Amino acid sequence: MKYDKEEKDILNALEKGKMKLATPSKKEIELIKASANNTLKKNKRITIRLYDHDFLGIQKKAMEMGMPYQTLISGIIHRYIEGDIKIKTG
Repeated sequence: MKYDKEEKDILNALEKGKMKLATPSKKEIELIKASANNTLKKNKRITIRLYDHDFLGIQKKAMEMGMPYQTLISGIIHRYIEGDIKIKTG
């Protein structure tokens, strides 16, 4: 995992004992749980148009990976949004 400068500084401070972790309150824990649940919800349906060749290709790849093609498409989109997949331009 890559860390930015601020994250590295925090990790170094924790390792050197210059910083202590605080125990979250019950209210904070509930907020964190609610946020996590909302993040993981799949609540949007979309319709996309694909070329037959692309659709067959994604179905084949999903089958090879042992998952539904919808899950593969969702995973690809998620990885793109997170910056794990780059699209070449030009």
